[in-house]
Parts: sequence; C-alpha cells; structure tokens
Amino acid sequence: MLDYIRRITLAGAGLAIMTTEKVQEIMDELVKKGEMTEKEAREAVSEFVEKSKRAKKDLEDKMEQTVTGLLNSMNVPTRKEIEEIKERITRLEESGKSKG
Repeated sequence: MLDYIRRITLAGAGLAIMTTEKVQEIMDELVKKGEMTEKEAREAVSEFVEKSKRAKKDLEDKMEQTVTGLLNSMNVPTRKEIEEIKERITRLEESGKSKG
C-alpha cells in the first residue's frame, strides 16, 4: 500500500514537471506575441512552480496523515515501536544469559 501511495506521489510530481514545461511554453508564446514581457513570464512561471511545490507538499502531508491514521486503526505497529520491541527482546535475552 505504501508503495502504491509512493507511486501516486511520484506520478503527481511528474505531472507537475510536465505542467511546468507546458506553462513555460505558453508563457514563451505570449512573450513572442507581445502580450507579456519576459520578466512577467518568468514571474508567472516562478509563481506557478512555487504554488505547485506547496500543493505537492500539502498532498504528501495529507497522504502521510491518512496512511498513519489507517495503520493506527488497523493496529499496525510503527517502525519506532518495532525497534523498541527489538531492543527489549535483546535486553531480555542478555539478562537471561547472565542468569543462566
């Protein structure tokens, strides 16, 4: 499931890159037609890229919250919890060796 979500995120990033290129093409065309200056085009593309980055980050955060909530509702232990259990087992094994 996490791999599926990772693939969706990567696909979204690819779409953002493709869209950025398309926006750049449109802005270049507007500059050629004289409907926009190069500076305005650069600013528009920059603004678009920045908004895309924020949207991607927001989506990733929401997806992480959703997955975390789903895993918690299924009582799936976190990586940290598993590591704590491993450490506890190791300590118990070591204390058992010293007693035996």
